[in-house]
Amino acid sequence: MPALSMDCDISTLIACVVDVEVFTSQEVKEHFEALFLAYDEHVTFQLFKSFRRVRINFSNPKVAASARIELHETQFRGKKLKLYFAQVQNPGTDGVNLYLAPPKPSKQFLISPPSSPPVGWQQIDDATPVINYDLLYAVAKLVPGEKYELHAGTESTPSVVVHVCDSDNEEEEEPKICPKPKIVQTRRPDLPMTMPH
Repeated sequence: MPALSMDCDISTLIACVVDVEVFTSQEVKEHFEALFLAYDEHVTFQLFKSFRRVRINFSNPKVAASARIELHETQFRGKKLKLYFAQVQNPGTDGVNLYLAPPKPSKQFLISPPSSPPVGWQQIDDATPVINYDLLYAVAKLVPGEKYELHAGTESTPSVVVHVCDSDNEEEEEPKICPKPKIVQTRRPDLPMTMPH
């Protein structure tokens, strides 16, 4: 991609976020153009409806600067008029700057894990799991339908109570017999009527 330098064209203004009626109503458009025709009778306009912008080309930079100073952020149909000098892109002329330069190689480090473990490294064996037999005994004592208070409540803390639900195994032992829903077949459409030859 060619390298571009941005130069400011001081004889051209860009009006941004222009009222939509400038693009749709001839009367509003003429009123908008009259604001700039007061500064230069040779001014030309380029309307960009989808961007809601208007490019205003003046015959000389002094008139453009004067119009920008006096009309920038003035009210036009209830909204502030935003005027900016146009920025023109000029591609680089010498062959060196035609393309983007590669990034500077100051911090181009590849982050990757080491290829082999360091000297003296040994794999740590996982510890055997701790089995809390008191917890297993307490869980085995729980009876469905009863409640157990684990922590008594105080004035500032609530109590913790476990309500034991019925087991799902009972439902698995006694399967409920429910009728299978009948699948209704779709009727084939009628054949088209054939005309005798």
